[in-house]
Amino acid sequence: MYEPIRTKSVHTVAENVHRGTLPRRSREEELDIRLAGHLTALLTVTDELRALTPSASLETAAVELAAHATRLAGGRAPLRAEPSAPRNDPAHLASLHARARTLAGTALAVATSRGDEAVAALMTERLAAHEGALVPA
Repeated sequence: MYEPIRTKSVHTVAENVHRGTLPRRSREEELDIRLAGHLTALLTVTDELRALTPSASLETAAVELAAHATRLAGGRAPLRAEPSAPRNDPAHLASLHARARTLAGTALAVATSRGDEAVAALMTERLAAHEGALVPA
């Protein structure tokens, strides 16, 4: 009538967590993952801006962003999305630049925390570029 429990107890899993036997990532690995995600998001917005307003600086930024994201993701290239349907209205371009500036600022904070000077320099450059694009002419 009585059948023994054949699955592991939740208490056993909790004990393993407490003992540290489950795989854990270091702080550096977590920062790498987070920074790669921010760079990939910024790359997506940069690709959108490149489709709407092609320029050499956006091309260079896209190449550098992809290279750093690949390095931080352990050699895996970031996913690249196709730009959406072209909308050249000034409000849309301004919103893309504002989004890019926000992402660059967030990535700068993570890069600084991680001690990645190359990404921090690139993010400072991207912040200035997107800030300049937001200033009305």
